[in-house]
Amino acid sequence: MTTLVFGHKSPDTDSTGSPIAWAWYLSEFIGIEATPVLLGEPNTEALWMLKKWDLPKPRIIMDVEAGQPVVIVDTNNPAELPAGINAADIRAIIDHHKLVGGLETVGPIDITIRPLACTATIMADLMGSALSTAPDGIKGAMLTCILSDTLAFRSPTTTDHDRVLAERLAADLSVDIPAYASEMFAAKSDVSAFSEAELLRMDSKEYEVEGTKFRVSVLETTSPEAILSRKDALMAAMPQVAREDDVTQVLLFVVDILAEQATLLVPDTLTKAVAEASFGVSVKGDSVVLPGVMSRKKQIIPALKL
Repeated sequence: MTTLVFGHKSPDTDSTGSPIAWAWYLSEFIGIEATPVLLGEPNTEALWMLKKWDLPKPRIIMDVEAGQPVVIVDTNNPAELPAGINAADIRAIIDHHKLVGGLETVGPIDITIRPLACTATIMADLMGSALSTAPDGIKGAMLTCILSDTLAFRSPTTTDHDRVLAERLAADLSVDIPAYASEMFAAKSDVSAFSEAELLRMDSKEYEVEGTKFRVSVLETTSPEAILSRKDALMAAMPQVAREDDVTQVLLFVVDILAEQATLLVPDTLTKAVAEASFGVSVKGDSVVLPGVMSRKKQIIPALKL
């Protein structure tokens, strides 16, 4: 039975590229038949990556069958995985997020969770010398994952290990990192084709803060005005998205990659209270700028309080 490799729902670049890289490694070096799949439509940057490196888009699945062998990457949170995940045969987890708990396995499995900026960096360590034989498409996907998750080394999650690997991959591919990152971020910033509800779910994770459930959404862009010009429509869409997703509210952070800051939309008194308690700011209108805030994992989620 073919092993399915996948990341989280609302797949970003890392949850698109890392399953491709790991499925290649399992198939070519470990002798396990594996294929990458997605748990939703990838974002614009991930689609750009697939086209750039001539990689076929993995098929999208909604759930997994009982007993299906799977490898989970870039998450260990059951809320970000198929409903039937605990009935599947989970073979391994490779991740760089905090341990959430709630997954069940048939037997002992390989779990690798390391405090690095990107899942692809961890995979490179696990692949060892096999990575040097990878085709350009695999190396290109892994490079894109690292540059995406580190925001081209601007994110506070960046480690020296991520940077060294990215520079090595770029050298192998004759890629100029600043120019390449600019192309990536331009692709990520083009959100004109998406509805407000799609934007609110595009790069989002569910988190509970003191008993209140939030959908914490982050949109990273080099053109924040393209998103903030839709502020009223985005805030108007939040209540319906919250109802449909069974959360109390959506927290939307628009991260300006170049200015290295985030703007949080503030549609109601609950979000105002969260902003003031979490980030020590005084909110006067329907948005607030948070200088230096760029990482959901390291700066937003750990700070959230009511």
